[in-house]
Amino acid sequence: MDFSDIAQRIGQRLRSIPQSWDGREAILEMKDAGYPHWRQMEWIGFYFQFLCERYLADMVEMPGPRYGRSEFDAFLEIPWDFKAHAMNTSSHKIIVNDSEATARGVEEYGAVGLVLAVGKVVYNDEDRTFQKWHEDLKGGKSKYVIERIKRGAWSRLRKVSFDLQQISFIRITDDTLFKCGSFQRDFRNAGGQPRREKVLLDLEKIDDELVYSIEFGR
Repeated sequence: MDFSDIAQRIGQRLRSIPQSWDGREAILEMKDAGYPHWRQMEWIGFYFQFLCERYLADMVEMPGPRYGRSEFDAFLEIPWDFKAHAMNTSSHKIIVNDSEATARGVEEYGAVGLVLAVGKVVYNDEDRTFQKWHEDLKGGKSKYVIERIKRGAWSRLRKVSFDLQQISFIRITDDTLFKCGSFQRDFRNAGGQPRREKVLLDLEKIDDELVYSIEFGR
C-alpha cells in the first residue's frame, strides 16, 4: 500500500472545496441538507466532514469501519478520519479517534489516516452575536449549555469563520501511537462512567507522519 498515492488521490478531489467558510452560511447549508451535526458548537470540523462526504462520495466508503463504539469517517484502503484545526491558536494538539479503535485499525490495516484541514479562524465578538444566532436557530440553549451554566463553567468564544490554508494527510502507525499522549484518561462522564481514552496528536512532533499536503494560496 502506497499511503502517499492514496493521499494524493483524495487530495485531488479536495482541491476544489471552498476556502472561505462563513459560520452562518455553513450551518444553514448543513441544516438545509439534513446533515445531523448542524447543531454542533464546533461546526468547522463537522462542516469539513460534510464537504468531504460530498466531494468524495463516489470514491471512498463512508462511514468507515467501526471498532466497538467508535467509527472512522471513511475507508479507502485504510480507515480515515476528517478533522479541522485552527492555526491561529496556542495549542497544536489534535484530539483524534478513540485510542482502542485507532490501535485496532492500525493492527488490521497497518496504518490509519487523518485528513486535516488547517486554517485561520475568527472568533465571536464579546456580545456573542454568532452564538446567540446559533442558539436561536436551534430553538434555544442545548442541554449541554444549560448544564454548563448551572455549574458556572466558563463558556468558550465560538468560531465564526474559517479561512482554509492547508489540507494535510497524516499517517498514524504504532510508532505514532507510542509517542502520542492521550486525552480523557481517567476522565468520567456526569453519570460517573469512564470516558473513552482518545489519541492526542501533537502537530509539532509529527515528522514522518506528514506525507502529503495541499496549500491554498491567497
